[in-house]
Amino acid sequence: MFVRALSLLAFVAVWQLASLGAGARLLPPPAEVLALLVEEAKTGSLLANLGVTLLRVLTAFALAMILGALIGLTMGRSARIDRAADSWLVILLNLPALVVIVLCYIWFGLTEAAAILAVALNKIPNTIVTIREGARAADRGLDDMAQVFQLSRWTTFRQVLLPQLAPYLAAASRSGLSLIWKIVLVVELLGRPNGVGFEIGTAFQLFDVARILAYAFAFILVMLAIELLLVQPFERYTTRWRPRPA
Repeated sequence: MFVRALSLLAFVAVWQLASLGAGARLLPPPAEVLALLVEEAKTGSLLANLGVTLLRVLTAFALAMILGALIGLTMGRSARIDRAADSWLVILLNLPALVVIVLCYIWFGLTEAAAILAVALNKIPNTIVTIREGARAADRGLDDMAQVFQLSRWTTFRQVLLPQLAPYLAAASRSGLSLIWKIVLVVELLGRPNGVGFEIGTAFQLFDVARILAYAFAFILVMLAIELLLVQPFERYTTRWRPRPA
């Protein structure tokens, strides 16, 4: 805890020194950004935009995890389906996020559904790859044991397969959040009338660096809280059987 606090203080000190060198117009000092952050919070604008963006992040994340996990599990358990779908997966993995966003807006309009779909489509391929590897690594001998004991498919999935997939689900969740919130900001910048990305885009047009940093750091703090309070505990729980480094 002490090391983290010291590292944070060092970051603020470097920021302050960089601001003195670059000038407050190009890089506002931490105190100015913090004051603007408090002002935006008092007016309610900050919380409103954070809430809208966070809702988009969570919705797209849930959609990507559910669909990606189902497809990845299917591909990992069936060699025939894996061979048939692998080329599609490679194409989606290499399709630029910006292209997906623009196409969704062109095809479905500048709507909330199009924004959520664009974000989810950019995350689904990564989830598929992670869960597919987990399904491939699952112990087939345990499947045979489940058949011997005549366990139902649901019981086999819940008690045999799911525990083996848990670390891969945790990894997909962790990487998914870090990817999705960045894409959501781009989606908001290009085609939504609210949210953190929209505010950053407006600040960019006004060359308001302080506002850009204030909204960026506010949302980073929210995502760090989710990481520390939800993702990391889930990851520790699912990998508790692994030896920890000294």
